[in-house]
Amino acid sequence: MELPVFYAPDIQQDAVTYTMNEDTSKYCIQVLRHEKGDQVLLADGRGSKYTVVITDDNRKKCQVQVQVREMLPPPVPALRIAIAFTKNAGRIEWFLEKATEIGIQTIIPLVTARTEKEKIKAERLNSILVSAMLQSKQFWLPVLEEPQSFDKVVKGNVDPQRFIAHCLPEQKTELQDAMMAGKDTIILIGPEGDFTPEEVQQALAAGFQPVSLGRTRLRTETAGMVAAVLMNAKLPS
Repeated sequence: MELPVFYAPDIQQDAVTYTMNEDTSKYCIQVLRHEKGDQVLLADGRGSKYTVVITDDNRKKCQVQVQVREMLPPPVPALRIAIAFTKNAGRIEWFLEKATEIGIQTIIPLVTARTEKEKIKAERLNSILVSAMLQSKQFWLPVLEEPQSFDKVVKGNVDPQRFIAHCLPEQKTELQDAMMAGKDTIILIGPEGDFTPEEVQQALAAGFQPVSLGRTRLRTETAGMVAAVLMNAKLPS
């Protein structure tokens, strides 16, 4: 049986013992009904995987003893999505959850000319990323960057593969055909109402390739999800 994974962001790499916080302890002991002697896993979100055994099954301060620490390499190539956050918070939260499960490593809230929501609740969104990381049994927590302007992302990006998905009637290549496996990649996903023509031209001038995500017009969060799936499909087997 697979061992459950719990989040331990403050665990030290050389730790011999560790005490879970109250929320994690309650979930481990009271909800999942683990008890003294049970083996579980801890993730610090920075690649460390700890195999531990419960030594005190206190539901408020569960204590464990570290048996093995394994350092997992960061996922390669790096997959990044810069996406305009929607006014409907639930939709973007859904996207963040699914993008994490799929394996996107960096998400950039993209501020465009038509972005409707620039302020984000970082603490809540981070908790969604953590939950999705644990559910999908990963040990690297995706990076949710601070909101960045379209201009900054376009001018400052140096990824070998750069794409912009837009709906303007211009010649575009399907993302699955344009993307090559094994290279760090970023894709720009626009807001409701799409990028402006000026933004598209700015991205193209900076070396971004125009791509399509399918035959139908997609909502912002759906476009992000499709892009995440297609990018993941190009990972080396």
